[in-house]
Amino acid sequence: MKILLHTCCGPCTIYPLKQLRSENHEVYGYFCNPNIHPYTEWQRRKETLLDYARSNNLQVIVNDDYDLEGYLREVVHRESVRCRYCYIMRLRQTAQVARHGKFDAFSTTLLVSPFQKHDLIAEIGRAVGEEAGVPFYYHDFRSGFREATELSRSLNMYRQQYCGCIYSERERYDKQYRSKKGSGGKS
Repeated sequence: MKILLHTCCGPCTIYPLKQLRSENHEVYGYFCNPNIHPYTEWQRRKETLLDYARSNNLQVIVNDDYDLEGYLREVVHRESVRCRYCYIMRLRQTAQVARHGKFDAFSTTLLVSPFQKHDLIAEIGRAVGEEAGVPFYYHDFRSGFREATELSRSLNMYRQQYCGCIYSERERYDKQYRSKKGSGGKS
């Protein structure tokens, strides 16, 4: 099959690309991540992905429309369920590009991370695939997470320390906020 693989970053692309190619699929990457903040982080993740893609003969379609405002409009006042809206936004766009590009299916590198909401990604992928008329190719790539992590380190790839959104950045770096959140407090 010809599969459009939504890619969040270079390191998370390693194992899904390897796995899909081992199944004899023709894989193209698609970078569409308006959730990533700040803009310099978005640029760094995009460049790391493109460097990896060049060295692995992966064609990548880049959505250079950094629609941070659109992302924020989707999640504001929904912070506790923000991941749902973030996944919908990115996977819906991927499904539309897959339809226009006459891909047989689409998938996402988000399925490699044990830190993502895996069942929710699969549910949303199937729903937006049905909506767009392009099947969502589900594969649990988590078994390759450790392998990809080690390889990305050995390749000296930039490895981000948070999911990408401003909320996850705060959760990662703001110790006072984390302690309040962990004890049930809200900021």
